[in-house]
Amino acid sequence: MAPRCWRWWHWSAWRRTRPPLPGSTPSRSRAPVGPDGCAGRPASAKCGGFQQWFSTQEQPPQICVVGSGPAGFYTAQHLLKHHPQAHVDIYEKQLVPFGLVRFGVAPDHPEVKNVINTFTQTARSARCAFRGNVVVGRDVAVPELRAAYHAVVLSYGAEDHRALEIPGEELPGVFSARAFVGWYNGLPENRELAPDLSCDTAVILGQGNVALDVARILLTPPEHLEKTDITEAALGVLRQSRVKTVWIVGRRGPLQVAFTIKELREMIQLPGTRPILDPADFLGLRDRIKEVPRPRKRLTELLLRTATEKPGTEDAARQAPASRAWGLRFLRSPQQVLPSPDGRRAAGIRLAVTRLEGVGEAARAVPTGDTEDLPCGLVLSSVGYKSRPIDPSVPFDPKLGVIPNMEGRVVDVPGLYCSGWVKRGPTGVIATTMTDSFLTGQMLLQDLKAGLLPPGPRPGYAAIEALLSSRGVRPVSFSDWEKLDAEEVSRGKGAGKPREKLLDPQEMLGLLGR
Repeated sequence: MAPRCWRWWHWSAWRRTRPPLPGSTPSRSRAPVGPDGCAGRPASAKCGGFQQWFSTQEQPPQICVVGSGPAGFYTAQHLLKHHPQAHVDIYEKQLVPFGLVRFGVAPDHPEVKNVINTFTQTARSARCAFRGNVVVGRDVAVPELRAAYHAVVLSYGAEDHRALEIPGEELPGVFSARAFVGWYNGLPENRELAPDLSCDTAVILGQGNVALDVARILLTPPEHLEKTDITEAALGVLRQSRVKTVWIVGRRGPLQVAFTIKELREMIQLPGTRPILDPADFLGLRDRIKEVPRPRKRLTELLLRTATEKPGTEDAARQAPASRAWGLRFLRSPQQVLPSPDGRRAAGIRLAVTRLEGVGEAARAVPTGDTEDLPCGLVLSSVGYKSRPIDPSVPFDPKLGVIPNMEGRVVDVPGLYCSGWVKRGPTGVIATTMTDSFLTGQMLLQDLKAGLLPPGPRPGYAAIEALLSSRGVRPVSFSDWEKLDAEEVSRGKGAGKPREKLLDPQEMLGLLGR
């Protein structure tokens, strides 16, 4: 039988309904539902900080989320928790779930990855389904998703990096930090990156947490990484590394660094390394930090102590035999990657010396006209991640790299929402994304309650499955992922690792009998 044709309802044609009056019959669900829409809650209880009521005439909402990273899973979690009948399908282009938790979090930060346990509980819900190996925008269009679901949430994150846009950026030896992180974390598209670490000096452009992650992985003794989930291929290259010095370069000053105190403390205490900080960079800062917010004050005080005070007995003992070093260079902006004499690879970087105009977070870096050449054989650009447009039908701001939205509602496209980095830009940590995603979920449920989403049934995955089948696309389920997960854990066990990540999508499909 040919699949039914489901048309997207025009905004002006949508039925608007008033919230049902107290005393109406509550909707059916597996658990008793109070007038606020929360299973097992009394009428006076609140759900997620705001009261909800879903009418008996409402169809079980079919919602799809695009992207299975933190934003996608937190959005799904909120919807499932606060609507007792909602069904959520999570589409993901990779064969495996969890996005940047799997591919972005540093291997020596396993505690951050514990959130995967929560996401797994969500994915195992009877009202949630994971659809991996589906590239939205290629295998299925956003309008097709909108026709099949009551609402669509785009949570696909930041899949690209911001280019330096300077001469020499294309030279061998120049990589984005995003690709480098993907390489040592097992992102399939980066598995053949093969960085050459035979040089003495590496330069990282940018002073955020990702920059410090990359510096730490470059300088950590390989034996300290052997029991993590870093890929064996990356570990083999790091064992042969000759990198002894890593410079972390920022265009602004110490008061504008974007990394956190936790990351900085890890760098200062990194075994076998010593920090190189110029006390001149911190002149006058002690008086200027008295009025700054407490997190910034504590961070700057740690930088000041490290730069200007002799290390304590324990730190001195650790740093004395150190064969590797890292340093922060401030007020420097990349101008050109310098080629080797034969022009075949990067041999240094030319930095424009800058000065600050303004104060605090709003300070801008302005070139002074002076330059400085810094020899190096490896350049890693960590100046920011960037989202891509996913479909011509979805508004996109290429300058900001976000989908224009109001509190998660995509501008001028009713029924379409966004959460996470594609909503607000690539900033914040996992907890920030959680709060942001919950807000998007709350807005969607408010619109559903107000009758602003299309009435009547929607086919959900049944319609999309037929489309994907006709196009030769075979999605993978969460149970498929659990088979791959078991294989990774098994492979890692022999080496004393939590897992050995599978890198080749074709091998993964083969293990699933595809």
